[in-house]
Amino acid sequence: MTAGMEHFAEWKKIDDEKEAGIISLDTMVRGTCDKQKVLDIVENFTIFNEGRGELTKLVAKNHQLLGVNNAIAAVHEILANKGKLGVFWHTQGSGKSYSMVFFSQKVLRKLPGDWTFVIVTDRIDLDGQIYRNFASTGAVLEDEKRVRADSGDSLKRMLNQENHRYLFTLIQKFGTEHGQRYPVLSTRSDIIVITDEAHRSQYDVFAANMRSALPNAAFIGFTGTPLMAGEELTKEVFGAYVSIYNFKESVDDENTVPLYYQPHP
Repeated sequence: MTAGMEHFAEWKKIDDEKEAGIISLDTMVRGTCDKQKVLDIVENFTIFNEGRGELTKLVAKNHQLLGVNNAIAAVHEILANKGKLGVFWHTQGSGKSYSMVFFSQKVLRKLPGDWTFVIVTDRIDLDGQIYRNFASTGAVLEDEKRVRADSGDSLKRMLNQENHRYLFTLIQKFGTEHGQRYPVLSTRSDIIVITDEAHRSQYDVFAANMRSALPNAAFIGFTGTPLMAGEELTKEVFGAYVSIYNFKESVDDENTVPLYYQPHP
């Protein structure tokens, strides 16, 4: 209750992100105060961030709760969809990294299984940012800080010989020498690979090696940009969109600043 007004957001939809969205007291009450919904918010969509030297309480926004629950529903159908959990498109600035935390933590709380999450990116700075979000919110425990692969060998060791809730790696760590075949590291079916910016680096030899290493893993792709022409292969790899929160919605909610185009002669 001490947050500035810029940290509050409207609750426009009740059960489905495809709803038109209405700003009203009735929508907010029905969307947040139903018994099951309020318990879900308290248990699975409230986190405490210890970053920047202070403790901050963060509650998911409307689009994060609806999107993450869509992804959870996909995990419930993991056998039917053959591990293709879908593409989670929430435009940049919408809290996508925290949605990853909400998603993985709710799976650990609510779905039976000895789950492991492998969070894969293709940039060092992005890998560090996502890891810090998980660590500062308590998802990565104090006694499990060394879960970032700093080499291809450390990645193999962590996947093949150790048991972690979370692993963070660059996709480049799945590299091999020319002509080599990447070994199978785990045949577990309770591994979920979360790839950030899914359509950027998921079709080359690194991605093929990752799937050879984890043949029974499930995959979900998080991205801040829509799939363009020629990127339909992303749907073949991850499945169809599991959640969409597009640029216009984010601008309307003031999560993202507007983008203007002014042509010059």
